[in-house]
Amino acid sequence: MMNCNSLKRSAFAIAIGSFAFLSCNEKRANQLLIENSAIDRPAELIVLKRSELESKVDSLTNGKYVILQNEGRPLVVQYDDLDGDGIWDEAAFLLSLKAGEQKILDVSVSENPATIKAAVLAHVRQRRKSADNTFGDDLAKDSVPAGQPATDFSKEPLPPFLTEGPAWENDKVGFRLYFDVRNGKDIWGKTTSRMVLDEVGVDTTSNYHAKADWGMDILKVGKSLGAGALALLTKDAAGKDTLVRLGGTSMGPIIYQKLADGPVRARFRLQYPSWKALDSTKPITLTEEISIWGGQYFYESKVVVSNAPTGGKLVSGIVNIHSKESKQFDTAGYQVLYTYDAQSENKDNLGMALLVDKKIFDSFITSPNANTDVQNTYGVAFKAGQEPVTFRFYAGWQPSDPQFASDVTFREFLTRETLRSTPVKVSWK
Repeated sequence: MMNCNSLKRSAFAIAIGSFAFLSCNEKRANQLLIENSAIDRPAELIVLKRSELESKVDSLTNGKYVILQNEGRPLVVQYDDLDGDGIWDEAAFLLSLKAGEQKILDVSVSENPATIKAAVLAHVRQRRKSADNTFGDDLAKDSVPAGQPATDFSKEPLPPFLTEGPAWENDKVGFRLYFDVRNGKDIWGKTTSRMVLDEVGVDTTSNYHAKADWGMDILKVGKSLGAGALALLTKDAAGKDTLVRLGGTSMGPIIYQKLADGPVRARFRLQYPSWKALDSTKPITLTEEISIWGGQYFYESKVVVSNAPTGGKLVSGIVNIHSKESKQFDTAGYQVLYTYDAQSENKDNLGMALLVDKKIFDSFITSPNANTDVQNTYGVAFKAGQEPVTFRFYAGWQPSDPQFASDVTFREFLTRETLRSTPVKVSWK
């Protein structure tokens, strides 16, 4: 069971993960009091750990579910079994709160989840091509060997994976990973709230690089880090600083595993067990967990690195092929790197940003645009250490929302996002 001190120590998880328990007594309870700060929070994600719930709620045994009601109406709660033991570990739900608002949720236990017709607000999928050139069922696990080649579309009309690899989305935006040596991240601009990434790319006569009623692929990645891909800033054998992407034949295999999948949030893990960043370094083990949930314009990444070379720093970045300049600001305990330009593949306005806790921020960097592994990238280097690195990557496409119509409004949006880092308060009554 988590105690008060352990909750306080998980600073970034609490700051962006939506809740903090104020009461650590053992009194059994049947209500939660949720108190907001002085900022509106549409679709705030709140995650309750089973271990904490079991200490507070009577009769929450294996096979049972916690039911949450707001003013007599049950909430959509997602129960996630994150360790695969057949017992859910976390209950996740979304709650919209006005500035300064308080809400009381009634808590009860049931043999079954509440029966609610709920829209799916988040989804992750990975589908392989079958022998008949259709795409098979969504996979819970998948992997590719070292050196998995990128698809040559001049020879193959369909890639081995739907849209070339895992894709994740919510009701606002979507992303994908190239499941091959490129290992880049790309953006799906969306103009619909429905989940579309099981359909996109299935029909080769429909070009997802052209705007459709649902949206389109809006980013040119090239040799950059695209939409938050990863690299290592280290010194080569000659002692010169070099930026090495998590990609290429030296990356080793990639192992994909789905952890949770809607209706509230989606979460998956990417493991890289033997990344040989440089010939002069030992293999690195890297694990990235990516989450997305309803109502937001970002995905959240948590990265753990083992055996990195001394002084090596993890880097994430934003492609700058069509952007004139990067911008930075520091507020509410966060460093923000962003661009805003007519930089979508539809030649309309797109804002992209990395939001990073100042505790793990090291520096802003810009890659060279020639004679280097990573090009056309504005990036953030993170402090070296054993703690997980957590950041958010934002994509604000103008056709998705009027608040992305200008640089000014995109920056205002990002400022509000940093202010939301102060958690809502959750206590037992």
